[in-house]
Amino acid sequence: MKRLTVKQLADLSGVSVRTLHYYDAIGLLAPSYIGENNYRYYEGEQILRLQQILFYKDMGMSLREIGKIINDKNFDKIKALKNHRQRIETKLNRYQQLIQTIDATINELGNKKMKKIENPFKGFSPEKQDEYEKQLVENYGEQAQSKIDQANENLSKMSEQKLQLIKNEGHEINLILVKLIEQGKEPNSKQVQELIARHHAWVSNFWTPDKDAYIGLGQNYCNHQDFRKFYDKYDERLVEFLAKSMNIFAQENLDRA
Repeated sequence: MKRLTVKQLADLSGVSVRTLHYYDAIGLLAPSYIGENNYRYYEGEQILRLQQILFYKDMGMSLREIGKIINDKNFDKIKALKNHRQRIETKLNRYQQLIQTIDATINELGNKKMKKIENPFKGFSPEKQDEYEKQLVENYGEQAQSKIDQANENLSKMSEQKLQLIKNEGHEINLILVKLIEQGKEPNSKQVQELIARHHAWVSNFWTPDKDAYIGLGQNYCNHQDFRKFYDKYDERLVEFLAKSMNIFAQENLDRA
């Protein structure tokens, strides 16, 4: 690889010059040398090091965590690259599954049919589930962690057949909610609230939310872009409508823990 100035490396990698300066300041990525013109120059080793940094950032690691890994004297570049390749292949397969799932759902909604697709959750990653769990714990503390532990324990005991039935139930609830929205029903209407009771029972297959937890779950649906994108596949109005309906149901039917 030829040597690159900091500007050239920024243009090539998509990382800003300011960020590259910051990586140098914190000991994460120093230039190969600084020329007499005071330009920073990066050569092959530094360019590959930046590649590793970006791979690990894509995994959601903090700069502190990345530094500990790539500064370790036992760090193996080839092994790391093989691990990155395997992770990307896994993601690629998952994204292909998601595309198939989205296409099937679009086709179903376009035809206005109420039949079940094979698996409306196919392709959603365990890495994302970890991210959602961490966010819930940050927002709601130890109470959320106990609910997560309960959900994971219940999930581990479920058969594939039982889990598929639960997934299909959630999918059907969303389809019926969209139908009620199209009919002009309000979140506090009898039909909607009866369906939200069904939704609460569906959630309770994993963990039983009390008043605050169920309201918080609805808020999380709205606030997290991945949940919003998921519900937008059914109808862009659905996630807000669902959250409002859940709030009403919780206020009228649920108690605090």
